[in-house]
Amino acid sequence: MTERDSVWSADSTNDTYPTRASRRRQSLLEGDPGARWEPLSADEENDGTPAAYGPEAAPDYAPSIAARTTGTVPNGTVPYEPEPFESGLSDTQVFEADLSDTRAFEPHLSNAGPIETDSADAGALESRPTDTDLPAAEPGESRPFEYGRPPRGASGSEPVAELPPPPAEPPATRQRASAARTGRRSFLTPDTAVVPAETGLRGALTRIGVRIPPSAAELTVRAHTRAVSQHWPGPRTIAVVNGKGGANKTPTTVMLAAVFARNGGGPVLAWDNNETRGTLGWRTEQGPHEATVLDLLPQTGALLAPSAQSALLARYVHHQTEDKYDVLRSKPDVLASEQKVTSRDFDALHEVASKYFRLNVVDSGNDETAERWLRMLHHTHQLVIATTTLEEHAEAGALLLEALRARGGDYEQLSRNAVVIVSQSDKNGTAAQAQAIAAGFTELARSAVTIPFDPALLKGRIRYGSLRPATQRAWLAAAAAVAEGL
Repeated sequence: MTERDSVWSADSTNDTYPTRASRRRQSLLEGDPGARWEPLSADEENDGTPAAYGPEAAPDYAPSIAARTTGTVPNGTVPYEPEPFESGLSDTQVFEADLSDTRAFEPHLSNAGPIETDSADAGALESRPTDTDLPAAEPGESRPFEYGRPPRGASGSEPVAELPPPPAEPPATRQRASAARTGRRSFLTPDTAVVPAETGLRGALTRIGVRIPPSAAELTVRAHTRAVSQHWPGPRTIAVVNGKGGANKTPTTVMLAAVFARNGGGPVLAWDNNETRGTLGWRTEQGPHEATVLDLLPQTGALLAPSAQSALLARYVHHQTEDKYDVLRSKPDVLASEQKVTSRDFDALHEVASKYFRLNVVDSGNDETAERWLRMLHHTHQLVIATTTLEEHAEAGALLLEALRARGGDYEQLSRNAVVIVSQSDKNGTAAQAQAIAAGFTELARSAVTIPFDPALLKGRIRYGSLRPATQRAWLAAAAAVAEGL
């Protein structure tokens, strides 16, 4: 035994314990805190003297369960009864310790395992009452431990699993506020005012001072306008598809972009994803440059940088000054083999579009096997089938919906939630023909709407303002049906 060792006996004095660590532990018996708070070095802390508590503690110095689990030790002498709860302590022993000063145990809780609390539990530990009585354990049941980790096993090698913190009580203030609301009537009056009629004969009477409520048709238009004016939490992508050429995909893309941009505001993009002579650029206004998607692709990294400015994107898209949306053109004057866009390329382009635009309306093209076409479906939130009253166009759209449904998963969901827009592109056709086509899609899609014939959609640049009022209302209804899926 060296001079740093200490002997544990009933008649020992401070002279028997020459080190500060041993005197600190001996002070537990004598009730003298004078030597307890001297700072100890690492060598003195591990000087070989018996532990004051824990599984290797001397029999007379084990703290109570409350001290080892909560960090607070009440005054008095408390029996310590380890429970057989996977701690490795198979034998039940009764120890007693002088617990007159709680500070003696606070620096030495490492044998009992670290007490892990978050900021919310810290206040609960400090305000915990100093009652030493723990609830009695049922026969065969271990005593519950709260606010920390139970003691380690006798070997000290296998820690006992931590128990979850106690459930947080609901804020009383929130309950009182809820009760107060249910107990009185709000001072705020509900907004039940109806804007008087603004169109037609009713609107004319309103303008001369006779307030007349709107008609059912005007109320429907207002509901559609509210639907397309919504802003969603995050960017959205609409894919306009049909594997058959000439099925009215490009005019559908233009009109949806125009309706959403004119009513909802904010940046809206019409994107030509066609690698085989896409005509979206021919049917829309050209900006002060001739940039296409091939010019944008090498710049995606720079545009995704944190320091990139939104105005820089104007070098690559063509703004529509009347209808307030932008167009990302393809390059129809080169072969398809010279403007291949891979899945990775499409992902980069879509990330740029989603960063700078709240809504992307994608003209899909005709090649359903192209990587860019398949990757487009992966990013799509709402699928739109564009078709005319021609049977082959309608059949191609129906076959596409059935093929997507057969794939299952997200493809099936896109198919079931799809919106079909049937355009009457033949001036000799009738509205009954369009309604018959739309009725045939009722079992395949969520909604099917019809668009009347309008010469402004046949050729040349497409402008929303050039359409007939009936056609404008039809496209507003179609965009509202699409908005329901976003």
